[in-house]
Amino acid sequence: MKIKLLFILFTLAFININAQKISGKIIDDNGLALSTVVVKNITNNKTVFSDSFGNFSVEANENDEIRFVKEGFYRTDRKVSGENITSLMNVLLLRAETLIPEVKIAYKPTGNLERDSKHYGDSKKLASLKSGLNDYMRSPLKEPLPKNEVSKAFTGHDFKVGQADLIGVFNLAKGLVKKATEPKITKPTYKETQDFINRVKSLDLSFAKKYGMTEEQIDSFLLYAEETRELSKKYRKTFNVAEIKAELSIAFSKYIQTNKVGN
Repeated sequence: MKIKLLFILFTLAFININAQKISGKIIDDNGLALSTVVVKNITNNKTVFSDSFGNFSVEANENDEIRFVKEGFYRTDRKVSGENITSLMNVLLLRAETLIPEVKIAYKPTGNLERDSKHYGDSKKLASLKSGLNDYMRSPLKEPLPKNEVSKAFTGHDFKVGQADLIGVFNLAKGLVKKATEPKITKPTYKETQDFINRVKSLDLSFAKKYGMTEEQIDSFLLYAEETRELSKKYRKTFNVAEIKAELSIAFSKYIQTNKVGN
């Protein structure tokens, strides 16, 4: 009896340890909370919805894959890290572009030839212009065009005759070597993306700090820049600081148009 009771207690304790939950908040690219977002743990098949404040809580363990889906937004997948278990997971969903279908309005003939003819073919002015342009393009030249070159009497000996363009060959070879030595651009893993963003945070972000942005706001901006500019995909291997700062500047100019920054 005692052994059976101990076994039950051990089982409950094991379930309690493994049945962890992660919590977080979901916002759109304007910083507004998103409700009724489907939050699905792909690993354990658990599904919940975000509340009216964008908050969610779902059972998950480290390295589980969480998917966020809402109509009108791009689907986003996140991998649970050890940090997410102890602190909130902030999720940004980008709004999908909406294509407006082309509307064609057909003209219904009235039977009046004078009125209906205005809706078919080119106008008189446009037809006249096209006709005149056609005639001009087909007409022969009245005088020969001068050659755009210097007379040979005023030029010295051309030392390049019979020789290869060495500068051009050198530049071509230099470009091929550079292309061969540069690392291939590949899609980063979740860990590579997080490591890259942490590394970017160590750069001089004075352009953001001068707006009085908090650490949380800077984190939100860097997440936006990563999503829109694919920074880790392009620069995690080379970490070209000048190019990264240029990308951040472009992303920031768009970010402040739709997001509140500072206190």
